[in-house]
Amino acid sequence: MNNFKTINYKIMCLLAVILVSSCSEKKVEEKKAIRPVKFETVSYLGGEKVRTFSGAAKTDKIINLSFRNSGIITKLDMKLGQKVKKGQLLAQLDNVQSRLNYESSIESLNSAESQMNTSKLNLNRVRSLYEKGSSALSDYEAAKNSYLTAVASFESAKRSVAIQQEQIRYGYLYAPENSVIAEVSTEIDENVSVGQVIGVLNAGTQMEIKLGLPESVINGVSQNMAVKVDFSAIKGEQFEGVVTEVSPAVDTNTSTYPIKITVTNPSSKIKSGMAANVTFDFGDNNDFEKFLVVPAKAVGEDDKGQFVFVIEGEGEIGKVKKTHIQLGNLSSDGFEVKSGLEKGQRIATAGLQTLLDGQEVKLN
Repeated sequence: MNNFKTINYKIMCLLAVILVSSCSEKKVEEKKAIRPVKFETVSYLGGEKVRTFSGAAKTDKIINLSFRNSGIITKLDMKLGQKVKKGQLLAQLDNVQSRLNYESSIESLNSAESQMNTSKLNLNRVRSLYEKGSSALSDYEAAKNSYLTAVASFESAKRSVAIQQEQIRYGYLYAPENSVIAEVSTEIDENVSVGQVIGVLNAGTQMEIKLGLPESVINGVSQNMAVKVDFSAIKGEQFEGVVTEVSPAVDTNTSTYPIKITVTNPSSKIKSGMAANVTFDFGDNNDFEKFLVVPAKAVGEDDKGQFVFVIEGEGEIGKVKKTHIQLGNLSSDGFEVKSGLEKGQRIATAGLQTLLDGQEVKLN
C-alpha cells in the first residue's frame, strides 16, 4: 500500500514538471495599448464673409446710486423693477453727525457775529476819540484791524453754515432721472459709507450690446455698419443693430478690440444682461487678415520654444510628431501661427505633458 502511494506521488510530480515546462515554452502575446487623444484640425481664421460673436445686452445709460455722506439708512423706497420719476426721494440717512456739525456751525456763527458787533462798537468809539485828539493813531489802526478780522471770521462762519446745510442735504437721495430700479444692494437700518453703491438705475432709452472682436476682423468693422442680433433667451426673433463705437486699442484683459452695438428695433423682451449673438456680414471686404490659428490648449513649450504634437497618418490610428512652431498674437480663438503648420493638419489638444514624440495614438 505504501509503495502504491509512493508511485502515485512520483507520477503526480512528474506531470507537474511536464506541465510547468510546457507552459514556460508558450509565448504569451501582450496586447499593446494605444492611447486615445483629442484633436483638432488646423484651419484659417478670418476671411469668412459671415461671422458671429457673443456679447451682452445693456441699457445705454446706467446710474449707480450712492450717498455723498455716511450714516444709517432710515428710509428706503426702492424695489426691483420700480419706475421712479426725476426728483423722487429714494432713500434717507439719519444725518446725526451732519446735524450736530450744523448746530455747531450755527453757534460759531453767532459767536462770530457778536465779536464783529463788539469790534464795530469799539472801532466807532476809538474813531470818535481819535477825531477829538484824545486817542493815538495807533489805537485807531488797531481797532480797525480788529474789526476787519472779526468781519472775516463772521463771513467764514457763514460759509461753514452753508457747507453744513449742504452736508445735511447729502443725506437725502433723489432720482436723477426718470428710470427703472435695476438693483437694490442695501437694506433699511444699514450703515453706509460715502460713495457706497446702494442701488442701480436703468435710465437709458436704447439697448446696447458690448463685445470684443479679434484683430483678424477688426479692420472690417466700421461705425454705422449694420448687423443682425439675436438672443438665446428670445427664441425665433432677430433684431437689427448698428455699430456705434469701435475701439482703436486692444483690451489687454481679453486681447480683443471692444465695440458697441445699438439695437435699432428694441423690444421690451430684451433685458439688461441677456447674452446676445451679433452676426457680421463682411461681404467682399478684404481689409482683414487671414491666418492659421491653433487653440491655446494645444500649445506646449520647452527649451527650444513653442510646439504642438502633429498627428501623422490618415486613419484613426496615427503617430504624434513633436513640431516646433512660431506663434503670433493670442486672441479668444487661439494663437496665430506664423510658421511650422499647414492648413488641414491634425494636432493633439490634450495631455501634451504625457505624449512622446513618435508615440502611437488613437484619435478620439
